[in-house]
Amino acid sequence: MGKLVTIVGNTGVGKTTLARQICAQGRYASALEQHTERPFQALFAQERRYALPNQVDYLLLRAEQEQYIRSLPGLGIQDGGLDLDFYVFTRRFYQKGYLAEAEYALCQRLHATLRGLLPLPDLVVWLAAPVEVIARRYRQRGRALEIAEQDDLAALDALLQDWLCQAEGLPLLRLDVSADDPAFSAHLDVLISQLRGL
Repeated sequence: MGKLVTIVGNTGVGKTTLARQICAQGRYASALEQHTERPFQALFAQERRYALPNQVDYLLLRAEQEQYIRSLPGLGIQDGGLDLDFYVFTRRFYQKGYLAEAEYALCQRLHATLRGLLPLPDLVVWLAAPVEVIARRYRQRGRALEIAEQDDLAALDALLQDWLCQAEGLPLLRLDVSADDPAFSAHLDVLISQLRGL
């Protein structure tokens, strides 16, 4: 069974960039966000009534990505992932009223069922940086399609810390990525060495 490494962090912190950097260093399978390819993402950006199908689609996508990585030999890298999408983004959308209580409860059930069927990641890499640093990166990345807004960053950070500080049995590696280092050169060698150890 393949090993799963999930890279988590706030919006704009560099999850996808680091995932691509790691995959360029070796023969690792990748499972990336695919935000422009998802069927409800653009609809949700225009009309909040698509929050529920968007979140259900993302939770299922992330579970399918995990299944794919587990079906391969070796190691796979995922940016974001099933747990980040639920504990941070689904919870934030519920806080903002995009999801009604019954809709949030449905997402909760779906996440719990999927996680019960799938083993936890073999390593979770937490990219941590102050909110003001993340806000600057968020502004610079210039994605055509954004769901989270700059005003959400502090709340997303609080939800992220709440999840990761309480998570039990989660093999966690926290990296301080406050410095401007788009190639992650300060962390890449150490991280690749740890991945080889898996």
